[in-house]
Amino acid sequence: MPDKNNRILAHQQIQSKIKRMAYQILENNLHEQNIYLAGIKGGGSTLAKLLQLELTAINSIETVLIEVSIDKEKPLSSPVTLNKEIENPENSIVILIDDVLNSGKTMAYALKPFLAIPLKKIETAFLVNRSHRLFPISAKYTGIELATTIQEHINVSWKENDYTVFLV
Repeated sequence: MPDKNNRILAHQQIQSKIKRMAYQILENNLHEQNIYLAGIKGGGSTLAKLLQLELTAINSIETVLIEVSIDKEKPLSSPVTLNKEIENPENSIVILIDDVLNSGKTMAYALKPFLAIPLKKIETAFLVNRSHRLFPISAKYTGIELATTIQEHINVSWKENDYTVFLV
């Protein structure tokens, strides 16, 4: 586990950020009938589930979880897959979610299956937004923005009841 001195966010702070993100998502999609929360397998899926819990607690908007599977190291080596079909895509909102936005590479490749569907809107959400973009990806919903050096890394721990963001 990383040194506690490098902790950026503790559990309660992360919970607050997720709650704020859920309210922002709701405000921007208040008149929609359903929202697909598409989490990139791993930290993105965890964040998507937590956002779904918050959205369900504050409103009756229907949310559907989708898990996006992608090889983050070699995204062209295998197809990006979704564990669910999107029903009625012309009227559907998809929020593509990951825990950390770094270069934008993973998110750019993860968009591929959604670009083949006539969706109403695609948005993005990240717990941590870093400023090292190499791909044209922007963050619509963000828990925290960090200016880090290229040598530094962000580690998000989703240990139950002890979520933590570390600078490594």
